[in-house]
Amino acid sequence: MKQTLKNILSDLASAILKIVFLLIIYQIFRIIFFVYNRSQFPDVEISDLIRMMKGGLRFDLTGVLYLNLIFLFLYLIPLKSRKNKYYKKFLFWLFIILNSIGFLMNTGDIFYFGYVLKRSTAEVFMFAGESNIGLLVIQFIKDFWWGVLLWVFFIYLLIKWYRFTEKITTDFKQTNWTFYPYSLLILLIVLYFSIVAIRGGFTRTTRPINLNNAAAYTNKPLEMAIVLNTPFTLLRTLGKKGFKKVRYYDDSTVEKIYTPVKHFRDSIALQKKNIVIIIVESLAKEYTGFFNKNVKNYKGYTPFLDSLAGVSHSFVNAHANGRKSIDAIPSVLTSIPSLIQPFVLSPYATDDINGLGKLLKEKGYKTAFFHGAPNGSMGFDAITKMAGFDEYYGMNEYGKPDDFDGYWGIPDNKFLSFMTKQLDTFKQPFIASVFTLSSHHPFKLPKGFENKFKEGKLPIHKVIQYTDFSLKNFFKKASQSSWYYNTIFVITADHCNQTYLQEYNSLKGRYDIPLIIFEPGNTKNIKIDSTLTQQIDIMPRLLRQIHYSGDFVSFGNDPQSEKKPFVINYNNNTWQFYQGDYLLLFQEMPEKVLALYNYKKDNQLQKNIMENHLKIINSMLPKLKAFIQQYKNRLLENRLTITGKS
Repeated sequence: MKQTLKNILSDLASAILKIVFLLIIYQIFRIIFFVYNRSQFPDVEISDLIRMMKGGLRFDLTGVLYLNLIFLFLYLIPLKSRKNKYYKKFLFWLFIILNSIGFLMNTGDIFYFGYVLKRSTAEVFMFAGESNIGLLVIQFIKDFWWGVLLWVFFIYLLIKWYRFTEKITTDFKQTNWTFYPYSLLILLIVLYFSIVAIRGGFTRTTRPINLNNAAAYTNKPLEMAIVLNTPFTLLRTLGKKGFKKVRYYDDSTVEKIYTPVKHFRDSIALQKKNIVIIIVESLAKEYTGFFNKNVKNYKGYTPFLDSLAGVSHSFVNAHANGRKSIDAIPSVLTSIPSLIQPFVLSPYATDDINGLGKLLKEKGYKTAFFHGAPNGSMGFDAITKMAGFDEYYGMNEYGKPDDFDGYWGIPDNKFLSFMTKQLDTFKQPFIASVFTLSSHHPFKLPKGFENKFKEGKLPIHKVIQYTDFSLKNFFKKASQSSWYYNTIFVITADHCNQTYLQEYNSLKGRYDIPLIIFEPGNTKNIKIDSTLTQQIDIMPRLLRQIHYSGDFVSFGNDPQSEKKPFVINYNNNTWQFYQGDYLLLFQEMPEKVLALYNYKKDNQLQKNIMENHLKIINSMLPKLKAFIQQYKNRLLENRLTITGKS
C-alpha cells in the first residue's frame, strides 16, 4: 500500500513540477514583453513591475491550466496502462505541442502589442482566412527572427525539463487494489483545484477571472497587458457572449441625456455632391507636418497631405475610435464604433444598419467601395455591403495579379490610379470609399520605389511617404475629371501605428489621427478646427454638409446640434471618454472611475486629478453612461436603424 501511494505521489510531483516550470517561463515571457515594449510604459518602475508579476501569476496559472487540463487528466487517470511506452510518448508530445502553442502566442504578442496596444484576443483568428497569411507569416519571421529563436529555445528547455521530471516517476511494478481509489482521489483533487484556479475562486460569489481583473495590479489600463498573458486572453475570449442589457437610466431619461437618433431637417434642398472617403492605412497624426506645427523642427512625412490640409477644413483634434482596421470601416461608414469587441466580429454583425451608402442610395447616389487586397480580405466586402455600398472593387476587379505586392494586395499608386478610371465611368452623384493598404507591416516599398523616399525614424515612415505620393497622383488625375469640382473628399486614417514622437506616446496620442475635408474650389470651407472629433462623426457631418433631410441612427456627434462634442474609445476593459479639456477613464465591472486627466495641459497624462475634480467627473459621467446604455442595448436589440425593432 505504501509503495502504491508513493508511486502515485511521484506522478503527482512530476505533474506539479511541469506546471511550475511553465509558470516560470511565462514570467520570463512577461519580462521580455515589458523590456521590448518599454517605451509604451514610461511610468512603470521596477517595484511596479514586481507587483504586476505577482499579480500575473494568477493569470498565468489560469492560462497554463486552460492549455494543460486535458494533459493532467490523461497523465493522472487511474489506469496502469498509462505507463505503456506508447501512451507515455503520446503524453510527451501532447504536452510539448500544447505548450509550444502557448509559447508561440506569448512570443507573437511581444511584437504585435506595439500595433494594437493590447494582448491578442480571439478576434485575431479572423486573419486565418486571409489568402496571403502564409506570406505574412514568412515576413514576420524574417522581421522578428530572434523571436523565433526565442520560441525554439523555450521549446528545447520544455523538452529537457519534461524528461527530467519523468525521472522521479515509477513504473508501478508493485501495486495492489488501492491503486485505483488512491489514483482517483488524487485526480479529483487536482481537477478540483485546477477548476478553482481557472475560475479564480470557487464560491458562489466568485466570478470567473477575466481580463479586467488585471486592473487590480496596475496604475493605468494599458499596463494590464503586462499582467496578462496571451493564452489567457485568447482562450478567455473564444466564443465570447454578447452584451447584457444595461439600465443606468429609464428610457425617457437616457434619451434626454444622449440619443443616437438623428432627425435632420434642412430648408435647403439636398446638394447632390459626390463624396469620396479615403481611409489611409495607419496614417497617425504623428506622421504629418501640418498637424504638428507645434513640434519644433518637425516636417513630417506627408508633404502632399500637408498642402491639401492647408486648403481644407482640417480637424486638429480628431481621434480614431479603435486600434484596428476592422474597427475603422463601421466607425467611418456607418457611425457605429467598435467598442469592447469589433462590430464586424460581434454577435450583432447581422443587425440592420444605416450606413452612408444606404442613406445616400435612397437619394439617388451610386455607391462603391475600393480595397486593393484580395476580395474578401478583412471581411470588408461584407460590412461595406451592409453599409449600402453596392459595388466592390478589389484585387479581382483590378484584374492584374502580377501587380500583387507579395503581402497585402495592389500597391496604392497603381490601385488609386485604377480607382480614378472607375470613378470616371460613374454616373453622378456617387459616394465612393477606398481603404489604402501599402502603409502596413512589413512596411515594404513596391518595386521601383525602394530608394525614392528618405529614411525616417521608424520603418513605417518610408511607406507613409509612398502612400502620400500615391495620393498626390490620385488627386492630380482626379482634378482632370468632370466630377472633381462637384466632390467632397474626406481623408482620414483607420488607426495609429508606430510611435516616435514623445507627444504621442500616451493613452490619448495613440488614437490621434488627421481628418481632412476638402472641397475643390470652395474657399469658404478652409478652416483649422480644434473641435473634439472622432471617426463616427464623419457620417453625420457629411450629411449635414450636403443638406440631407431624414432620420437615422448615428452614434457620432451632429456638428449643428451637439453642444458638447465628445470622443469615445475603449481599450483594456476601460471606457475612454473625452469632453471639453478632459479625459475620463471608466470601468464598468466593478463600476469605478479610474482616472481624470486634463489632456490639454497634461499631454502625457501624468497627473490623475480625479480626487480634486469631482464636479467635472459628475458632469461627464452621465453622458458616458447614457452612451454605454444606448450603445449596448441598441446592438443587443437590433435598433441601429429608425425602423429597427424596439
